[in-house]
Amino acid sequence: MAKKNQQNTPSPETQAEAMRIAKATQKQGQTKEQTKLIAQGIQKGIEQYKKQQKMKARERDKFRKKQAKEKQTVESTETHTATEQQTIYKQHWLPWLLLALSWVGFAAYTFLPAVK
Repeated sequence: MAKKNQQNTPSPETQAEAMRIAKATQKQGQTKEQTKLIAQGIQKGIEQYKKQQKMKARERDKFRKKQAKEKQTVESTETHTATEQQTIYKQHWLPWLLLALSWVGFAAYTFLPAVK
């Protein structure tokens, strides 16, 4: 419970800033109590603004982390794909051997009967 009360009390800087603003906008004939109430309203406004900014910062951080994670996933996928393409385009020796044997066989078929 003490932590909850601690979160609800504004910081001294916020209180001082709210009082400064309230005194700066003070009307003639305004009582100290009225000024104090105005300062409290300003404090609540400042606190609400800070909460909104924290929420926006959290959302930006989540978005940035999500983007970084997606970028990392895409990069690892591209690396994996590039590795696969290297193995796909790697040429095997067997087709070249068969081509050479077929040319040797064709040459033998063509020139050996002519020698006889």
